[in-house]
Amino acid sequence: MSSHIPDPNKSVNLTIDGQPVTVPEGTKILDAARKANAFIPTLCDCPDLCRRAVCRICVVECDGKGKLLAACANDVWEGVNIVTNNSRIANIRKTIIELLLADHPQECLTCPANTNCELQSLAQIYGVRETPFTCAGAARRAVSKDGALLRDMDKCVKCGRCVEACQTVQTVRAINSSGRSANYRITTAYNQPYEDSPCVFCGQCRTVCPVGAIYENDQSAPAWDALNNAERETAVQFSRTLCGELDNALGLSKGTASPGKTVTALKRLGFDLIYDAQSAESLAVAELARELQNRVKNGGKPLPIINCCSPSAVKFIENFYPDLKPRLSPCRSAREIFASLVKKGKTTAVSIEPCVSFKYGQKSGKEPDITLTVTELAGMIKLAGIDFASLPESPFDQLKTELCEAETGFKEAKRLIANGLGKARQILDSIRKGECDASLVEIKSCPLEDGWRCASICS
Repeated sequence: MSSHIPDPNKSVNLTIDGQPVTVPEGTKILDAARKANAFIPTLCDCPDLCRRAVCRICVVECDGKGKLLAACANDVWEGVNIVTNNSRIANIRKTIIELLLADHPQECLTCPANTNCELQSLAQIYGVRETPFTCAGAARRAVSKDGALLRDMDKCVKCGRCVEACQTVQTVRAINSSGRSANYRITTAYNQPYEDSPCVFCGQCRTVCPVGAIYENDQSAPAWDALNNAERETAVQFSRTLCGELDNALGLSKGTASPGKTVTALKRLGFDLIYDAQSAESLAVAELARELQNRVKNGGKPLPIINCCSPSAVKFIENFYPDLKPRLSPCRSAREIFASLVKKGKTTAVSIEPCVSFKYGQKSGKEPDITLTVTELAGMIKLAGIDFASLPESPFDQLKTELCEAETGFKEAKRLIANGLGKARQILDSIRKGECDASLVEIKSCPLEDGWRCASICS
C-alpha cells in the first residue's frame, strides 16, 4: 500500500474516453469521469459515505491493460488513459447485474422501491430481461416489521451503504455485516429485531438503501381509513418547508408545490382541517423559551437544555447518554402540541413529516395518530388522480390555541444545533466533560447542512 499523501493543490492530467481532463491529485476515477460527463454506473457508491467498492459495477480499463479497476476506489494518476465503456466492460457489468438478480426476489411491481430502485434502473440500462443464473437459496424470508422501519433482507444487495450510514455518519452502530462468501449478510447483532437493538429509527439506513431492502412503515392505509370514516374528523398539519420535497416526490419542476396548492390537494384527499405546522412550532419555541428563562433565572436545573427534533433523537440520548437525560427539555414538541389541540372528541390527528425518524414514538399517545412522510403523501395524491400542478391556491385553517407568546429575554443565549447524530455525539461528549458553554443544544436526526452550527436562541 502506497504511503503517498495526495496534494489537492497539484493538478493531474489524464484522458477519459479520449477527452482530456485535469483534476486535483487524489481525485477518484469516478469523480473525474463525472467532471468529464462520462457515465459510470454505480450501486454501492453514495454521496457523503465512505466508498467500499463492493459492487464492482463501476469497473473501468486503464492504459489498455487487462486488469479492471473500481472507479470509485482508485485515484487517477498523471497521463493515464481511462476507458469507461466498451463491449467488454458492458458485458462484465451486465453479468454482475444478472448475478445480483439471480439472488433477488422478482417482485418489482409490489416492491416499495419500484421505479425508484437503482438495481432496477441498471437492469433497464443494460437490457437485462432474464438471468442465465439460478439460485438454490433458502426459502423466502418474511419481512421484519420493526416499528417505524421494515426489513426485507432477501432484497439486500449487500452494498454496505446502510452499515456506513449507521456506523460512521450516525454512530449508532445498530447494523453491521457478518459471515463470509455466500453467508455474507447485513444484519443486527445476533440478528435481533431493530426494536431490541441500539437502533434509534433515524431512518438513514432507509435513505441510502438503493433497493427495497429497508423501507418505512407506510401509514397510507390507516390514513385512507381515517379519511373514509364519516364518523370522525381528520386534522392534518403540514410545514411550508416541505414543498420542495413534495416537488421531488411528485416529479414536478422546482417551485410547483406551493403551500396553497398543497392545502387544496389535502382537502381533495378528504382532510377536514389543514393547519400550517408553523403555528404549533411557534408554540413549541415559546414553551422552550420560558423553560430556558426559568433555568437561567432560578437555577436548580442543569444547562444546557437538550432539545430533540424527533423521538429518534430522544432515543439516541436514552441509549447512549442516559446520564444526560435530566437535561432533556421537558417541553412538548410541535407534534405533541398539535396533537393535544386537535385530538378532542372524534378527531384523528395526522402529521406530514420529512423523514422516518418522526414515526418512532407514536405509541406514547402524545403524538399524532398517524404520521406520513412526504413520499407517502405524494403516493396518496397520485392514487387519488389529482393533477397537482393545475390546482388552485387555498388558505390554511387557523389553529385555535390558548397559549400565549413567550417573553423572549435571552436573544443572546448561545445555542448549538447538531445536524445528524454523529455530530450530536461531539456536543454531548463536551457536555459530559463540562466544556459546553451553550444554554441550549438542539439535536436533529438527519445529517443536514454542515453538521453543526452556532446561533443565538432566537435567530
